[in-house]
Amino acid sequence: MRTEILQPTKENLLRAANLIKRGEIVAFPTETVYGLGADGLNVAACEKIFIAKGRPSDKPLSLHVANLEMIERIAKISSAAEKLFATFCPGALTIILPKTKIVPDFVTGGRSSVGIRFPANDVALALIKLSGVPIAAPSANLSGKVPPKTAQEVFDNLRGRVEVILDGGRCEYGISSTIVDLTESEPKILRHGAIPAEKILATCFTRECW
Repeated sequence: MRTEILQPTKENLLRAANLIKRGEIVAFPTETVYGLGADGLNVAACEKIFIAKGRPSDKPLSLHVANLEMIERIAKISSAAEKLFATFCPGALTIILPKTKIVPDFVTGGRSSVGIRFPANDVALALIKLSGVPIAAPSANLSGKVPPKTAQEVFDNLRGRVEVILDGGRCEYGISSTIVDLTESEPKILRHGAIPAEKILATCFTRECW
């Protein structure tokens, strides 16, 4: 497979979105790191992510969204989640919530919950909107390697494994999103990342939210 690095022009975004719609994978920028994306509701498409990355198939994939309506399709939103989305999203935060039936168990590693990411990156948001589906997108690197901050780093990792890499320049943060789990009795930070954990907990850990 030939791998191309493309500028995110309207034409190239449409090409990338059409690849997503056809069940293919595309690498794209976010404000944290580059992601390797596929239609998050298409099991066959998501399988290609695991193959390209060499990722264990029992590891869940988070879904990237572009609006509240898309979130409501795939997850059950609590008051704490509403507060976090309003405060930090779009932004470098992944919120784990109970999933709806539309999300395949394969995508979540058999779990009843799903990670939701609303990225603050114009290229990512345009790709999601044009694709019309939530996009599953772990970091665009071989499993175990450092998450890529530039399109060239994606190319160095995944050349011959992905057809299109959208070049959005260097990522703003260069580290992964913070992950907070809201499926238990109290919020729990599962991964420390671009947004400080104390800010997240201060926002959602209140009586009215729980």
